[in-house]
Amino acid sequence: MKSKSFFFFIFLLFQTILIGIEKNDCSPRITLSLIMKNEGDRYLRRVLESAKEYITDAVIIDDGSTDNSVEICQEVLKDIPTVLIKNTSSKFANEINLRRQQWEETIKTNPDWIVILDADEIFEHKFKDQVLELVKDPNIDVYTFRLYDFWSETHYREDQYWSAHFHYRPFLVRYKPGFPYLWHETPQHCGRHPYNVLNLPSKASDLRLKHYGWAIEADRKAKYERYQLLDPGAKYGWKEQYESILDSNPNLIEWKE
Repeated sequence: MKSKSFFFFIFLLFQTILIGIEKNDCSPRITLSLIMKNEGDRYLRRVLESAKEYITDAVIIDDGSTDNSVEICQEVLKDIPTVLIKNTSSKFANEINLRRQQWEETIKTNPDWIVILDADEIFEHKFKDQVLELVKDPNIDVYTFRLYDFWSETHYREDQYWSAHFHYRPFLVRYKPGFPYLWHETPQHCGRHPYNVLNLPSKASDLRLKHYGWAIEADRKAKYERYQLLDPGAKYGWKEQYESILDSNPNLIEWKE
């Protein structure tokens, strides 16, 4: 009897392991797609440490970094299958070329789902616990989220010029081979996804995305100067918003998880 019970126990254990493997194999792959340039002393490590909690793969475009950004990626993502593309010179002055490169290099890996983040964007903590349920829904191809522009480590900005968090934008997209992806052909503000992904079945998520790109005063000044150089007539952006970057006393709201 003891021998039969022991072998029955082993049989049940083996079945449980097999079922677990099958479940893991059936989980959709989530590929991080990210562009970086000289992000080593900013938020890159935090972004990658957060992302590796829920991604299965990564495609990184290094747009001509001269700092330790590449080494940080290699260190943090050492256990994540990663494709790292190094541009010898930056393509950001004509953003559409850079974003198209990012998309094409990402879909070469035949991903199930693509989460496209910038190197200063981090989903709130509970995203990692809920994203698998999102991507398992066979009826949804695009998830949209609200992005909050942080003006410090703890507060985001909200006024007539900074209200991105009132709107939902796509950040998590199922790759559909054969779908005719189309882009806004503009050198600045072309979007990080093909614009027609929203023609696919989509759903708004209550999960939120934190954008730290404006959180440091020196970064705000640098971005203001960059926009003045690349889009001096605000042909591709909003002139009043550009000018508001340097506001000395903007309306800030404390973030709460």
